[in-house]
Amino acid sequence: MTGKGNRRFKLAPLYGFGLSFAGLAAALPMQKLWAILLTAAVSGLIAFLLGRSSAKKEQKKQQEELQKAREQAKAAAPKKSFGPEIDPIIAEGNRALSEMGRLYMSIKDVEVRKKINEIMRITDKITQDAIADPSDIPQIKKFMNYYLPTTIKLLNAYDRMSSQGIEGETLDRSMKNINEMLDQAIVAYKKRLDSLFENQALDIETDIEVMNTMLAREGLSGGKDFDI
Repeated sequence: MTGKGNRRFKLAPLYGFGLSFAGLAAALPMQKLWAILLTAAVSGLIAFLLGRSSAKKEQKKQQEELQKAREQAKAAAPKKSFGPEIDPIIAEGNRALSEMGRLYMSIKDVEVRKKINEIMRITDKITQDAIADPSDIPQIKKFMNYYLPTTIKLLNAYDRMSSQGIEGETLDRSMKNINEMLDQAIVAYKKRLDSLFENQALDIETDIEVMNTMLAREGLSGGKDFDI
């Protein structure tokens, strides 16, 4: 943020106090104590509200600039190739994470933002599993071809509805349904991530079994095998 922008945010409460004080002073009998106290109280309240609003705007602006800087740095970073099957998955995962990051910044509801953050965390792990275990690619593709874009589509709908600034039975019901869907999505995403580790778990169990056999054969097991 520029220095000029910072000064504007910082001076807003002062300007608000001065303008409101001058306006009330012109309208009220300032020779009376109650008028002075009322003018000071109202002006102080206006300054406080402006200060809080300015602080929120400044914080939002800083978050947006930080997100933009991260995206630019990521775009400028050299891209490592993992092969023709894995690269599209990584690219699609990054695109989805970027869109969910934008939605996280746009949506104001704290509870929904926490759920978006959790979905992003799991999505990143699922995406990276394509590199760790290419045999999981068919499952990951299914996740990215349906579950992930559907979740983002619903989040975009929630963002549009929440930005309307109005209340209504239909809007409230739809937003509530999407909010509840996010809980189900998180459970499903976690189950998908867990299923991706089945092959690795099988390999680990096989390695442990072989290790137990070798230790017993060499008389090094101490009478107790490793747990599988």
